Amino acid sequence: MHNKKIIEKYLEELLVIPSPTGYTKEIMEYIKKELEQMDIDYKVSNKGILVATIAGANQEKEITFSAHVDTLGAMVKEIKANGRLVISQIGGYMMNSIEGENCLIHTRSKKVYEGTLQTIKPSIHIHGNDARELPRDCKNYEIVIDECVFTKEDVHKLGIEVGDIISFDTRTKITNSGFVKSRYLDDKASAAAILYVMKYIKLNNIKPNRSINFFFSNYEEVGHGSSAFIPKNTSEFIAVDMGCPGEGQNSTEYDVCICTKDSNGPYDYELVNKLIGTCEQNNINYKLDIYPNYGSDATAALKSGMDSKFALIGPGVFSSHGYERTHITSIVETAKLIIAYIAN
Repeated sequence: MHNKKIIEKYLEELLVIPSPTGYTKEIMEYIKKELEQMDIDYKVSNKGILVATIAGANQEKEITFSAHVDTLGAMVKEIKANGRLVISQIGGYMMNSIEGENCLIHTRSKKVYEGTLQTIKPSIHIHGNDARELPRDCKNYEIVIDECVFTKEDVHKLGIEVGDIISFDTRTKITNSGFVKSRYLDDKASAAAILYVMKYIKLNNIKPNRSINFFFSNYEEVGHGSSAFIPKNTSEFIAVDMGCPGEGQNSTEYDVCICTKDSNGPYDYELVNKLIGTCEQNNINYKLDIYPNYGSDATAALKSGMDSKFALIGPGVFSSHGYERTHITSIVETAKLIIAYIAN
């Protein structure tokens, strides 16, 4: 039996750490601490990528599993004369998905301020139909800082400057029925699954035949997370990232999703077959799917020149890049597939 509580603990601890792309040092420190407690070797690249390794008898053909810890977010683009902040998006998301959301502004001097993202016409009582009909474009939003600021100079005195990172409230909730609702389940649900896999391997003294690498990337949301530092003997690169349930899709929030093709083209046919076979031999619930508006660390690695078979698996995350939802069983099934594939 697999321990859902351990996965939930990892998930909650990862989600509470702000980690928009470019601002991932704190979450990497958390992962380092967990790996040290498990006595698992790791190394860190100049770019901040972390690779943990569990050695196997065969170190010539290694398997690398990846998950990314960077998330969507924003950056201060401009400080307005009235003390409000214009933002620049980090990653691709619909602006209306964060309308009215609480946020944190992280200054380079380590100060953190609270605020709320609003449209420039946030009140029906003041703006009437103009508030309703305002295009939901980034230029029509601003952050209202929860400090007594009235001018650009007031904001500067706080230490807030152009280029400061903005993280949004995740609003994480795990229901009694097992649903996980939160921002940034992409891809912290997968990162939680991988941490659980490593703990399971160590606790159960599993000795893999092939060396296994766990690759935590930190720039996936902007397209170059796994463009470097891939272990050189990697013969199979398996990205662990969200599946996409929704209209016209085969994925669900309850199974491990296996992607057969995304916007970059098909995944490796033979490796996908091996993953399907592992699921069927071990009674793991899975769904195959195609994601037409999707890219992963696996394809980023290929574009960097990696010569490996490549695949994509992960928990099904509904409403991706918005206020997301999955079910804990989908994360468990993902962990089960990784463990079974390693053991086989």
